[in-house]
Amino acid sequence: MINHVQFPNLGIEVTINRVAFSVFGFDIYWYGVIFAFTIIRGASVALYLGKKLGINDDDFIDIIMLGTVFGIIGARAYYVAFAPFEYETLWDMINLRDGGIGIYGGLIAGLVSGWFLCKWKKINFFDAADCIFTGFLFGQTFGRWANFMNQEAFGTNTDGLFGMISESTTRYLARVAPSLAQQGITVDPNMPVHPTFLYESVWCAIGFIILYRHFKNRKFRGEMLCMSGAWYGFGRFFIEGLRTDSLATNGGLRTSQIIAVVTVVAAVIFIVFNYMKINKKQEAGENG
Repeated sequence: MINHVQFPNLGIEVTINRVAFSVFGFDIYWYGVIFAFTIIRGASVALYLGKKLGINDDDFIDIIMLGTVFGIIGARAYYVAFAPFEYETLWDMINLRDGGIGIYGGLIAGLVSGWFLCKWKKINFFDAADCIFTGFLFGQTFGRWANFMNQEAFGTNTDGLFGMISESTTRYLARVAPSLAQQGITVDPNMPVHPTFLYESVWCAIGFIILYRHFKNRKFRGEMLCMSGAWYGFGRFFIEGLRTDSLATNGGLRTSQIIAVVTVVAAVIFIVFNYMKINKKQEAGENG
């Protein structure tokens, strides 16, 4: 449960305990605490932006809460489906206390369920999605620190400024070094690694600031959804390439990288199409 985490080139060393506190002998992990905080912060941003668009608070809260439930189920199902090992029991498959969720699975499940929930509440889906996905980037800024507390989702070796090492990184790399070598990836368990959780946290923070500032100037419904998808997918493609714990396909790309590419391409096409549509209307208005 205890890790002594070092950032040698920064001269920083911290001791972290995966357990935040215990209730009646039941351990509550930092992963769950941060995960809950992430949802609350992301939802608060979505609700704030929803007010600006005139979305009813009560209806929007229902959509966010139910969408979150479906998103968590989708995120866990995605992870279990693509995990490079077999789960021994049903409890192991649903137990989130040790981590193990796939963000893209959650986003896909959230989008699909959100479409039906918006129909149910008679709220424009793209208005709701613009608010929620802007909030997602804000929440993910904090959410990736759950990986830090678990000492997971890190990358290959690095001698860079932010290189990180702990008992968990050393044990994990020692265990997977042979399989990584078969993929052409050489690692030294006793050397610092890329803190990819930190990279994604900073990337999401920058993306949130850009989208939040642009929100009032959005040109069409769904623009923030596309911008967040393009931003997150672009960064995730490169960050995922550094990781040592993601899946690789036969083509050498990881599953999340392929989804990232598809997301970016689809988002850019949708943005360009709508901008062209807007320009044509403006030109028609000027000529008329």
